[in-house]
Amino acid sequence: MTLLFLLSSCKTHPGAQLPSIELTQVPPADPGGPGELDYIAGRVAGVTGEEQVVLYAHSGVWWIQPFANQQFTRLQPDLTWKNSTHLGTEYAALLVEARYRPLAKLAALPPVGNGVLAIATAKGQATAPITPKVVHFSGYDWMVRAAGSDRGGEPNFYDTSNAWTDAGGRLHLRTSERSHRWTCAEVSLTRSLGYGSYKFVIEDTGHLAPNDTLGLYTWDEGRVDDIRNELDIELSRWGKPESKNAQYVVQPFYVPENITRFNVPAGELTHLLHWSPGVAAFKTVRGGGTGPMVNEHVFTSSIPTPAGETVHMNLCDYHHSRNTGERPAEVVIEKFEYLP
Repeated sequence: MTLLFLLSSCKTHPGAQLPSIELTQVPPADPGGPGELDYIAGRVAGVTGEEQVVLYAHSGVWWIQPFANQQFTRLQPDLTWKNSTHLGTEYAALLVEARYRPLAKLAALPPVGNGVLAIATAKGQATAPITPKVVHFSGYDWMVRAAGSDRGGEPNFYDTSNAWTDAGGRLHLRTSERSHRWTCAEVSLTRSLGYGSYKFVIEDTGHLAPNDTLGLYTWDEGRVDDIRNELDIELSRWGKPESKNAQYVVQPFYVPENITRFNVPAGELTHLLHWSPGVAAFKTVRGGGTGPMVNEHVFTSSIPTPAGETVHMNLCDYHHSRNTGERPAEVVIEKFEYLP
């Protein structure tokens, strides 16, 4: 008798509306990538209140949206939903049970079942191609980020006006307030360089607040794991005024031997990375490259091999000044050099 009761209790009640999802706002079609975000929206029906929405955009494969660490879109009381998505050629919205655990990257969308209650897909809207902003600095072309990013563990917003070169050819990165929202700056090389020596000459970082974070790093936008061929020089106190203000990192950072922290002084500094098979050697010196040593460290474990990574330079606000209060910041990069 108990078994029959349990089986009957799992059946859909006669006349009950089946779970469904639809798209009411579809972004433009674009080859995709990290550079642009737009809004996607829709509504659901036949739900109990515990369900969530999972979004994907197609660019070669299906990528979860808006970020790998922000996998779910919450339903509103009126059963509508809205979120940001990176652009792609096609978009998908999955209505899923609360227990569902989505994958960050898919070759094909899952069928209905096993926690997926309903699926809606749509081609991107036809529109004029989006032209990204590119700046020329130190003999290279750099793409300026416009889309949001989850770098640092939570979303940051970006404004292309926060990155520019001056009459002397120096690159400026800043954080600023736009329409009551704080925005960051990032540029990335338009091509991968691989093994070799990387040199960054920075005018000064002594004025940065504890929450300001300057990152000089390699990163593969196409990967969704913790590593992403990432080697970091990061200048930040991570919101703690008493903390050291710099670190070298070989990702993943949570492995103790993959990170070393130290202090850098105010004034012009040169940060160097020499990346070779099985070795990542970091060094920081005063001045434009020939001054006294500030710090150095050599890593020989977890060293990635070159793939699709590019050099990034990023100025952002760590955890949105939760501990310290927000104010504008600006950093000037005097020079970037690479030698194979």
